Amino acid sequence: MLDIKFIRENLDLVKESLKKREFKDIKLVDKALELYESKSKVLIEVEELRNRKNKAAQERNIEEGKRIKEELAKKEEILKKSEEELKEILYKIPNIVAEDIPVGKGEEANKILRKWGEPKKLNFEVKDHLSLGIKLGIVDIEKAGQVTGSRFVYLKGDAVLIQNALYQLVLDVLVSEKILSGISNKVEKGYSSKIFLPVVPPLIINPETYTKMARLSEKDEIERYHLERDGQYLIGSAEHTLGPLHMEETLSQDILPVRYFAFTPCFRREAGSYGKDTRGILRVHQFDKIEMVSFTTSENGQKEQYFIVGIIEFLMQKLKIPYQVVAICTGDMGDPDYRQIDIESWMPSEGKYRETHTSDFNTDYQSRRLNTRVRRKDGKTEFVFMNDATAFAIGRTIIAILENYQQKDGSVVVPEVLRKWVGKDKISSL
Repeated sequence: MLDIKFIRENLDLVKESLKKREFKDIKLVDKALELYESKSKVLIEVEELRNRKNKAAQERNIEEGKRIKEELAKKEEILKKSEEELKEILYKIPNIVAEDIPVGKGEEANKILRKWGEPKKLNFEVKDHLSLGIKLGIVDIEKAGQVTGSRFVYLKGDAVLIQNALYQLVLDVLVSEKILSGISNKVEKGYSSKIFLPVVPPLIINPETYTKMARLSEKDEIERYHLERDGQYLIGSAEHTLGPLHMEETLSQDILPVRYFAFTPCFRREAGSYGKDTRGILRVHQFDKIEMVSFTTSENGQKEQYFIVGIIEFLMQKLKIPYQVVAICTGDMGDPDYRQIDIESWMPSEGKYRETHTSDFNTDYQSRRLNTRVRRKDGKTEFVFMNDATAFAIGRTIIAILENYQQKDGSVVVPEVLRKWVGKDKISSL
């Protein structure tokens, strides 16, 4: 959430940012300020009563102390209610957006920053990933539909070997300080090349923590799989339980940045995607993803996003799949995002680029809710800045591999960088 003091001191900036987002309830900002002023007055009264109560205790004035105690209890209840109301409103106000983010309502306003690789000109009839996967015996949505329902999939055989190879590739990169230093030095000479720590996080999250991660708002809830009996949720991405790893903690500046990554299943209802991408495995309810999360000081937050995007580009270049880097517009970003950068991979069957990776720079929007702080060398504390990003969304990356590496006979060449783990050069029909 935004700091109420920041809102007071930068009211015009906050409101302008919300307008860029097409946020419809800007009056919430004024309501938050009203509640803050009201709460501040009550707080002063509470502190005065506490002082009087202590004085009465010192003077052994029992009757006066009892009367003040009763009055104080009422004021403290009012203060608690005011604080809860203020927090509830602040939780509904999105993060401000970076000045250089394109302004617009949807993906048509997104801005291409750069491209890498030249899409191959295939001199045969291009097949989509589903046709290829079915023929190769590695993708089965028909049986998954019978067993579970639509938008589920069985990946089999060589598809699973590719999935494991993609994880091995990420593992080799994220735990190699040598590789990471080559990427970090492109951001800024000497920028931290500290490795990422692999984690196996929980796949279930409490609603309170989910809300603190700013991923369970009223508009998000419909996308989540709710375990009603337990009052919990399945995660929609690994960062949902990686982000709270330091909830209610204060980290030393000396150990930052702290970087994690996890390879997990993800669960999304895709409630808002009716009629979209119904063919194939691009948009399914359960998929596997390798996700990165980092915690930095405020001055390094933006550098960290550039570094993470650099990692994603390094991985994509190793796969030799053409891609473009896209700045997501104000109306297409998530509420916690200050800046969102996507990587879109070339999909030959569609003749266009499709989103396969997302990088979210959230400033201290989440850490303020989670109460994750950093203690500076001078002893002062402040909230950390957080980033999260996709290393590989497995299903979408398999789609890109199948389509970009397809051959005229229906076989698929295995990207060279993955062959040592897959154990073969080509995937052929059964």
